[in-house]
Amino acid sequence: MEHQSRRHAGPEVDARPRPPHDAPTPGASGHDAGSSQDTPASSVGAPKAETHADQGPVDSGVDAGSASEYDQDNSGDHLLEAHNEDNFSDEGYDGSDASSFLSSIISEVRRGVEIEGRRYASYGKHEYGMPMDEKELDRQDLQHHKYTLLLNDRLHVTPIAEERLQRAGSRVLDLGTGTGIWAIELADKYPNCEVIGVDIAPTQPTFVPPNCIFEIDDVEDDWPYRAAHFDFIHGRDLMTAVRDWPRLITQAHTHLKPGGWLQLASTIPGALCDDNTIPPNSGYVETGRLYYQLAEKMGAPLDAPRQWNAQMSAAGFTNVHDVVYKLPMGGWPRSKRLRTVGRLEQMMISDGGFEAYMLRGYTQIMEGKVEDLQIILALARSEIKDPSMHSYVQFHVTYGMKPE
Repeated sequence: MEHQSRRHAGPEVDARPRPPHDAPTPGASGHDAGSSQDTPASSVGAPKAETHADQGPVDSGVDAGSASEYDQDNSGDHLLEAHNEDNFSDEGYDGSDASSFLSSIISEVRRGVEIEGRRYASYGKHEYGMPMDEKELDRQDLQHHKYTLLLNDRLHVTPIAEERLQRAGSRVLDLGTGTGIWAIELADKYPNCEVIGVDIAPTQPTFVPPNCIFEIDDVEDDWPYRAAHFDFIHGRDLMTAVRDWPRLITQAHTHLKPGGWLQLASTIPGALCDDNTIPPNSGYVETGRLYYQLAEKMGAPLDAPRQWNAQMSAAGFTNVHDVVYKLPMGGWPRSKRLRTVGRLEQMMISDGGFEAYMLRGYTQIMEGKVEDLQIILALARSEIKDPSMHSYVQFHVTYGMKPE
């Protein structure tokens, strides 16, 4: 889960002088309240992931095997195959324990990014249940690389033209930027594009590309940017951070340039399986049920991504599409790429991920007992380490374009 957005981060986050807000070139954050613009709804569809963007690949930071190795499509309508453990060797990970695997991946993907100490976000319209300690920030960076692998080494699947992001004066807004890793990688990829990352917590590094800016803001407040200012707006894993999705989507429409794109993406919790290997009375399934119940009480239902398509169309977006990926839990897939994704997911969940999502909300909102939750989580952790359980969750992506 990545954290919500932020306004005017202080020197701790970015001590570089800011350009005037009305400057037309990169560096202009373009703050202005603006007004909403609503246009008629548009067409929808569900194309395959391979037909999306013409953007080039990025380095996910994880060795998931060469293109010549067996791989498979993980789009929502494809079955995921499990590898045969008797004759299939996972050279990189077989026999390694969880801590050594996690440490090696962190070493690969963090690249020396300095992270601030333990804290919870103190800014924002709603109380946000995710921790802000170093362990959670490590999890967020690993989460980013997991999603990059899941999308076949892409930062997004929106079919925005490469040349649009390469030209001077282009601007991208990253909602709920978290550690800022997505914004930093996009800024590195497109040095002529200004990338603004916003979040309610100052957890981004000090040294970033010159075309990358971080600010403190709550995305559920009025956005402080000029209308028609951005070429691309991106939001990932904002579940439980956003209560009013239609309002956020309408604001995105207002602040996009004509022809600009919005992409929202999130994991939808809930264990799924193609071969009936989830056990009866599953602790993993019960954990998902409790998380859904908790999110409902917070006013942030976890199935909100399934409404994004209709909400974007109602706000005036065209070319609206849903793309659903299967995100495996554990190292059971035959594909090495998806096996790495699954191991990352397994390690993050086993190493405190369940607690990160649920502990504060379960004890304070649902008024449950910590010891009761720990029993359920212990059973769930045991299940996800079992290679005979071939479970996955859905990673839901919706994108749309503001008409020219």
